[in-house]
Amino acid sequence: MYQTHILKNGLKVIHQQVDGKAAWCGLIIGVGSRDERPEEEGIAHFIEHVIFKGTEKRKAFHILSRIEDVGGELNAYTTKEDTCIYASFLARDYERALELFADIVFHSVFPEKEIEKEKEVVIDEINSYKDSPGELIFDDFEELIYPDYPIGRNILGSEKAVKGLRRDDIIDFVKRNYRPGRMVISSVGDIPFDKLVRLIERYFGDIPGDPAVLVRERPGIYLPRQKVIDMDTYQNHCIIGNVAYDYTEDKRLAFSLLVNILGGTGMNSRLNLNIREKYGLAYNIEASYTPYSDTGVFTIYFGCDAGDLDKCLRLCRKEMAALGEELLGYNQLRKAKNQMIGQITLASENYENMMLSSGKSFLIYDKVDELEAVCEEVGGITPELLRQVAREIFAQDKQSVLIYK
Repeated sequence: MYQTHILKNGLKVIHQQVDGKAAWCGLIIGVGSRDERPEEEGIAHFIEHVIFKGTEKRKAFHILSRIEDVGGELNAYTTKEDTCIYASFLARDYERALELFADIVFHSVFPEKEIEKEKEVVIDEINSYKDSPGELIFDDFEELIYPDYPIGRNILGSEKAVKGLRRDDIIDFVKRNYRPGRMVISSVGDIPFDKLVRLIERYFGDIPGDPAVLVRERPGIYLPRQKVIDMDTYQNHCIIGNVAYDYTEDKRLAFSLLVNILGGTGMNSRLNLNIREKYGLAYNIEASYTPYSDTGVFTIYFGCDAGDLDKCLRLCRKEMAALGEELLGYNQLRKAKNQMIGQITLASENYENMMLSSGKSFLIYDKVDELEAVCEEVGGITPELLRQVAREIFAQDKQSVLIYK
């Protein structure tokens, strides 16, 4: 059972008390790479690195040691719409973790020397990413379908942009965006909720809040595009996909089920059974759906031999078309629902995943749906709704294609 609280400065708190000695806690900030100005490309991710490099009272070593000295782990990530600082630790160390979060998020000093060192680290990360075409192609695909819009830019930024970042830029971005009203502290662990709230009030309650609203540039009208990039790779890598539903769309859960049927993580997905198991054309083929605040992305990714590319594309289109033409039978739909409900239930048993997902849900929707409610909603999805969704998103004339050769 989730418990929630909102501080006077707007910072939100969500907690689930569970038995056990371990605990998980994160500070989720509703700002990411799409919120950067043109001259700030890559800065949200870069701050994720340098925020650990020193505060008004701690050196970098002391920040990293604060949690790890008691056996915990401190980590962070950046997406296009949020940034998260999170940790796993023993439940007895909640105060240690919360005090550290407040220190690094609101009192980092971003030393010039550390900034210059970390630029090289991030540039190495960018270059490493370029050596992984199966990962890089997803970012290039979003750039293809969102041309000239912040949401289409790579989260890491470019080498040139990272080299040009200055300390003043970092401080300005943090002051502009790291505000309590855009934050959620999410927790899963064995601590009474009233005690957790008192600790959060102690370390975060005096931070000034304001009603500032984050305004994002909405992507323009989507036009399908096709692009081939010569990457000199052994395999061809390909993504075929479309824009999809945003966070607010009621049909997003039905579409998630449809994507799971088409090419989800299970080996029994239609794409895997057809393209890998029946024809042996691809080692890895998967479909995915990523919703954002005002748009979403649907993709099918596969890697194959150059001579098999056209056949793989034809088979992908055939499977999408079938889902838009035929109603799923009772047994097919029942099995698909049971599979998705099982996946959701198993994911909920991972407490770190629970902490991150509930925090993000509370940040976006001001609520978290209980597991039983989500499973009930999945159970109510009809064949007619799935066919309608397939016709809206899987229509062949709406698909963009990106190929690495």
